[in-house]
Amino acid sequence: MNSTTKNLMLVAMLALPELALADQLNQANTAWILTSTALVLFMTLPGLSLFYGGLVRGKNVLSVLMQCFAITCLVSLLWLAGVYSFIFADGGEWQKFIGGSAKVFMPDLRTESLSGDIPETVFFMFQMTFAIITPALIVGGFAERMKFSAMLWFSALWLVVVYMPVCHWIWGGGWLADLGVKDFAGGIVIHVNAGVAALVSALLLGNRKGFPTTPMPPHNMTMVVTGAGMLWVGWFGFNGGSALTADGSAGMAILVTHVAAAAGSLTWMTMEWMRFGKPSVLGIVTGMVAGLGTITPASGFVGPAGAIFIGITAGAVCFSATQYFKRVLKIDDSLDVFPVHGVGGIIGSVLTGVFAAESLGGLGLHGVSIADQVSIQALGVLVTALWSAVFSFVILKLIDSLIGLRVDADEELQGLDIVLHEETGYHNLY
Repeated sequence: MNSTTKNLMLVAMLALPELALADQLNQANTAWILTSTALVLFMTLPGLSLFYGGLVRGKNVLSVLMQCFAITCLVSLLWLAGVYSFIFADGGEWQKFIGGSAKVFMPDLRTESLSGDIPETVFFMFQMTFAIITPALIVGGFAERMKFSAMLWFSALWLVVVYMPVCHWIWGGGWLADLGVKDFAGGIVIHVNAGVAALVSALLLGNRKGFPTTPMPPHNMTMVVTGAGMLWVGWFGFNGGSALTADGSAGMAILVTHVAAAAGSLTWMTMEWMRFGKPSVLGIVTGMVAGLGTITPASGFVGPAGAIFIGITAGAVCFSATQYFKRVLKIDDSLDVFPVHGVGGIIGSVLTGVFAAESLGGLGLHGVSIADQVSIQALGVLVTALWSAVFSFVILKLIDSLIGLRVDADEELQGLDIVLHEETGYHNLY
């Protein structure tokens, strides 16, 4: 570049300050977060949709696909209408508890606007995909029995009342962040939050007709495995993208994510094999989800050895929790959201305080002892679980009093696809 060109650029930057802002853009980081955004949305559409859709009975497959699709659309508009703003905008004197309204409908957003060294449009979209998948996970707790209208109202209110403040407390500079809670990609914000809400939903709606005496196996395991594979791939954007940089930290996050998923899969498969005599495809893919959910809060803080331990722990504990909730407590959390995501999120969040220590192969706790960090992590889990439980209950009771939560017994027997959507997933089903 010759001196004349440099001088012209300097004059332009002085005349148009936004060009100086744009000059700070990191294109490598931007490209990676663009890719990660697509990967995380891929987790919901189509990954989670196919995974959940295959797990339910054939007469309800479209209802689950519809719920995941509708939640994606609903959350996207609510995110723009203010949820993003009240998480990430400056809340002034209320900053510890909630953000501000400056970014409602993003009035000042330009292509040159930055969040760190990436465009704010990209950061806005990346965080939106997390907000989308969180209420979509809860669908598994009430699958095959909730009204579609009730699901829409619950998802909208839950996003605002539960997800928005918890996300701000941890990722938006709120009071839990000030205390030092570590949640790299959503073990607390997403998995504990959604898992507890799913459990409350399952308890309030009650068991599906026939549970637990009538077998309710997945209707399409091919669909389940396809969706599970998409979740595994998409999770690289989920965790690796949360570094917000295209560097070694993103690479380490992806590495430990993959290791934990593999360890969780094999552990669940082995335990099932030992207990029931045969390893199932459903078991190995569920173990993968448990490993992924459990490593999520730790993925930016731990090393490969810690990831193996976390993955093995996830497979063993989440398998045992699933058996206990289904067979002993007889709670019909239809697709095991709390035993897998909720329990996994709790385990991973607490173990982050252990394996983030440099002495155990982590990236360091920065002056805090393991015991202190574990206590901080446990506080973050407890506060989130209580907030989610209380307000999920309140929202569900409110909706039930106004429009009702559950379809009636005859409609449930007939199937939600026909009753709620006048469609069927398979022409030869009826």
